[in-house]
Amino acid sequence: MNDNQTSRRQFLAGTTAAAAGSLILPNLAKAANENGEIRLGMVGCGGRGSGAANQNLNCTDYKVKLVAMGDAYKENLTSSLNNLRNQHKDQVDVPDDRQFVGLDAYQKVLEHCDVVILATPPGFRPMMFEAAINAGKHVFMEKPVCVDAPGARKVLEAAKKADEKGLKVVVGLQRHYQNSYRETLKQIKDGAIGDIVSAQVYWTGNRPWVRDRKPDDTEMRYQVRNWYHFTWLSGDNIGEQHIHNIDVANWFLGGHPVSARGIGGRASLIGKQYGEIFDHHAVEFTYPNGVIVNSFCRHAPGCWDRVDEVFIGTKGVARAGQIKDHSGKVIWRHKGDGDPDPYQVEHMELYDAIKNNKPLNNAYYGAESSFTAALGRYATYSGKEVKWDDAIKLDNSQMPGNLAFEAPVNSNPGPDGMYEIAVPGKFNITTSKNG
Repeated sequence: MNDNQTSRRQFLAGTTAAAAGSLILPNLAKAANENGEIRLGMVGCGGRGSGAANQNLNCTDYKVKLVAMGDAYKENLTSSLNNLRNQHKDQVDVPDDRQFVGLDAYQKVLEHCDVVILATPPGFRPMMFEAAINAGKHVFMEKPVCVDAPGARKVLEAAKKADEKGLKVVVGLQRHYQNSYRETLKQIKDGAIGDIVSAQVYWTGNRPWVRDRKPDDTEMRYQVRNWYHFTWLSGDNIGEQHIHNIDVANWFLGGHPVSARGIGGRASLIGKQYGEIFDHHAVEFTYPNGVIVNSFCRHAPGCWDRVDEVFIGTKGVARAGQIKDHSGKVIWRHKGDGDPDPYQVEHMELYDAIKNNKPLNNAYYGAESSFTAALGRYATYSGKEVKWDDAIKLDNSQMPGNLAFEAPVNSNPGPDGMYEIAVPGKFNITTSKNG
């Protein structure tokens, strides 16, 4: 199946059967103004959002112009805007009245654009994606696209609406746009390694950043700024980073797991600055055909690092760009000379789909892979085996009811400044609290 087009029917069967029959209708969105320009909006002005904006503006054949920007913090927006103006002077037209600051900035950006970048903390992605599709916008959104079951269901419903409106959606799981992965999958489908019997996927390294609490921070302001370290915002590192490798497993195996069980915890990064997430997860995902994918991610300084996916077949072993037989002999290698940057390709293919009204909706596999990561987290947090069909129905969002910097959050530090973390054997995935 072409993963850039329709839904994964297995996934949708667990949520709503109607999605499997959704149709690609003529494009109802206005893709360009009277000058042929496509107006780009940007929500989330950190490093990844700024990178995505730069890559959008590099799509010079499509007359893209950045016209509106939004971020929770003024300093992020100002820094990003200055850098983008330096790189793309004639393509950046964001006056003061189209610079929006606050947790509701996305709503204002959507009033001014045809295509929107959604690159805020992942916990906000489902509501922002829904709003963008309701507003008739084409979307590039970063991964993960959700951090829990309610978010996954929201993204899937919005994905169906996108199809009905002819809107195009790309998700920043850029390996889908990388030639070494595309060509390796072709080899596997042609039988180069025989039947896949197991796989191993890894993302190990150190934690990427910590942002100190400022004297005037409310708890909400602090958590949003330090979002990586809070589950309701990041989905933990299994969702925020390791999703790339988990996504490749789903992609190459043609679907999602039926269950997960695993272990995890916090062993090396101890301190109030590390919020509430684990520093390691090891998950055994079981797929419908009995294939087991062993997933491992870890944050720890001074340890071995690996970011990789390995697929073991009856005839050989594959990883991106290379296949060996069981004797260790290389039987195929992707040369890769002159391969385009997949981060750029995903935006080029988005604009090509908009211009030529080609089917393109990554939101389905984006939601599937994002929720696979959440399934793994449910398993490691709880210490239990967790079934996909049960977990996808959960109503366990920890998103605060009021998104304002002065509003309360659902996870607060204790008197010592430490946050409660999940205790395997006690953590209840239904309530997202220790029992």
